[in-house]
Amino acid sequence: MTVTTSVEAEAAAREENNATLIAALDKTGLGEVESSWELDVINDTERSRWFAAIGAEAIAELSYRFVGGRVVLLTTWVDPAYRHHQVATELIARVLDEIRPTGKKITVICPVVGEFIARNPQYRDLIDRHCHVG
Repeated sequence: MTVTTSVEAEAAAREENNATLIAALDKTGLGEVESSWELDVINDTERSRWFAAIGAEAIAELSYRFVGGRVVLLTTWVDPAYRHHQVATELIARVLDEIRPTGKKITVICPVVGEFIARNPQYRDLIDRHCHVG
């Protein structure tokens, strides 16, 4: 019972995170992808995550996996204290801009990334149409 409760709590927290980040996209203009802070975006290849950091503090992450030559974008998370300041949009845009010159295609699992691309059509060409989810 404890395991189920923990899993349910994690799922509820993920859903709340996604809903909050997508709602923040609704308040952001299509061209507004820069956050209110100067962010460093770091690809932690050992943990398969891009981090957005202010100084030494990681405030957001986008997790991924490589599958069949594609980059599968799994989840986006932003520290609640930094939400509604375009942190997610800047992180996602910078990750997609980093992927583009590699020639790799992406598969989008994360609903926040999916909404971001729907609102920023300049990134649609990165989506692997043969492995599109959603």
